[in-house]
Amino acid sequence: MIIPKDNRRTIYENLFKEGVMVAKKDFNAPKHEELEVPNLFVIKALQSLTSRGYVKTQFSWQYYYYTLTPEGVEYLREWLHLPAEIVPSTHKKAARPPRPAGVRQGGEGAYRPPRGDRGDRGEYRKKEEGAPGEFRPQFAGVGRGAPRGE
Repeated sequence: MIIPKDNRRTIYENLFKEGVMVAKKDFNAPKHEELEVPNLFVIKALQSLTSRGYVKTQFSWQYYYYTLTPEGVEYLREWLHLPAEIVPSTHKKAARPPRPAGVRQGGEGAYRPPRGDRGDRGEYRKKEEGAPGEFRPQFAGVGRGAPRGE
């Protein structure tokens, strides 16, 4: 399908910026939900990228979910003439919020109670006496465990 270059550029720029794209399976929609491009152009452009291995497609509940692959990132970076420093938002590392000073989590110096100090949690596990020697449970009932003909 022939897609105008300005529409293809809009689709590719949005895909590269976000790293993912969603399109409703509606080939007659006048425009995509997020872009000012016909929905059919979005689906067919991304179908083309999928066939070349640049995008991974998942279809669920009448929606196409497209995810950019590392090869697709390189291809779009070259197609859009972008520097290597620019990456899609799905490929960026999430910045961790700084921890308050003096608080450590699990590392060296973190408080851990001694292994032997379990409080009363181990009390219920102690068995002073077992079942009596003459204890023989009887399982008589219906189903597979029922006794036969006796």
